[in-house]
Amino acid sequence: EMSAFFADLARVYSEEIADLAAAGCRYLQIDETNFAYLCDPELRGQVRTNIGEDPDKLPSTYSKLINDAIAKRPRDMAVCVHICRGNNQSAWLAEGGYDPVAEVLFNEMAVDGYFLEYDTARAGDFAPLRFVPKGKMIVLGLVTTKVPQLESKDELKRRIDQAAKYVPLEQ
Repeated sequence: EMSAFFADLARVYSEEIADLAAAGCRYLQIDETNFAYLCDPELRGQVRTNIGEDPDKLPSTYSKLINDAIAKRPRDMAVCVHICRGNNQSAWLAEGGYDPVAEVLFNEMAVDGYFLEYDTARAGDFAPLRFVPKGKMIVLGLVTTKVPQLESKDELKRRIDQAAKYVPLEQ
């Protein structure tokens, strides 16, 4: 049963996090690609058809997994989540804005911050940032590793200003 699998997975992650904490780790970044895949309309359909899961319920399942894994972390350990759609050798594994997962991602997951892919149009617009609650930090992945050309300062400032319409700059 999947609930037993997720409980075992959370326990294993929790044990690893405890070992990291004992070694002095006070910043943990979790790479979480499942949320990005659930932004992609085609992959959402595959989840429904091929594995018989409801793509609208999985974000809560994944949030619970992460929350259970980090529940016993030290109070002074910051935990952030990195979300991307596949960047190994610029692979294009998923696309779609954060809209289908944003409310759960930002409000059910008990982490301190998020590193969000926003370097190409495949991540959608900044509107889903409206769900970010006070106290959580957002890092906008605006600079790409996919092409050798650097973004202009003006372009980066413009994009930051667009995002700031949904979440305050201090976050």
